[in-house]
Amino acid sequence: MSVEGQALAQEAARARPARRRRLEHGRWTPLFFLAPAVVTLLAIGLYPMLFALVTSFRRYNLTRAREGFPFVGFENYGRVLSDQTFWDTLLLTGRFFLTVMPIQVALGLLIALMLHRPGWGFMRSLARVSLVVPLATTYAVVGLLGNLIFNRNFGVANQFLSWFGFAPFDWLGNPSGAFAAIVIMDVWQWTPFCALIFLSGLSMVPVDIEEAARLETKSHWALLRHVQLPYLLPGLTAMLILRSADVLKLFDMIFTMTRGGPGTATELISIYIQRVGFRVFDLGAASAQAMLLLLFTILLSRLYIRIFYREIE
Repeated sequence: MSVEGQALAQEAARARPARRRRLEHGRWTPLFFLAPAVVTLLAIGLYPMLFALVTSFRRYNLTRAREGFPFVGFENYGRVLSDQTFWDTLLLTGRFFLTVMPIQVALGLLIALMLHRPGWGFMRSLARVSLVVPLATTYAVVGLLGNLIFNRNFGVANQFLSWFGFAPFDWLGNPSGAFAAIVIMDVWQWTPFCALIFLSGLSMVPVDIEEAARLETKSHWALLRHVQLPYLLPGLTAMLILRSADVLKLFDMIFTMTRGGPGTATELISIYIQRVGFRVFDLGAASAQAMLLLLFTILLSRLYIRIFYREIE
């Protein structure tokens, strides 16, 4: 080998470790970008759940901290399952869900079908953008808006009733009125979500099949049932799962709007868990309630998938 060839070989040998270091650095680069998200997820998601799981098996009452936090097995779960107030608030939460969900599904489907029809141009695009506004509003702000809308003295709701000759109504001071108020605010916030889910499902319907069906029948119901519905069921399943989990943990809007009152008229299960954990300071029982709700959500999700989900053939 010539002197020039030896020099090139030595230079290549010196460059090989640097190239290897660059390749190793490139291999680790994606992990550096993913690490903050993973650490955040562990810190605010997994760790609190594991802490609640461990706490649910302990006598964890902050007012008796000197007694320690001994392991008591399933004692907390037994107390929760025998607590009539727990079942009453869970039934009220189920009533709330069965009230808002059909309304949101019906209105969302109607809006999606209207926006799916050809025409309208700019108005249809503007309507799609406006659907995002309620979803972008935080729960606490929705609760504050509800306080203003349903205020007895200067609320928009009573102003609207006065146009038809009705006397002012104490919405938030009446059990039925307060429940109706939180239903209205939840429907306002989450109907656009249902509409967007249904609209995405309708956009998946093959155009040629839909046009052929429109030529075969003038019935909108037949078109929806036989052509569009199979493409809407996966979205409906996801919608039911997400909304069930959301209603079971709904706290901010109710707390800022009614604080669970008057009395217990709007005390959903999340409000009751907060009362047990941060007013009575019985974190053991509150954690057991939260774990039972997690189990209940998983069972509901499996039920929804079994009943509503269908593969598109």
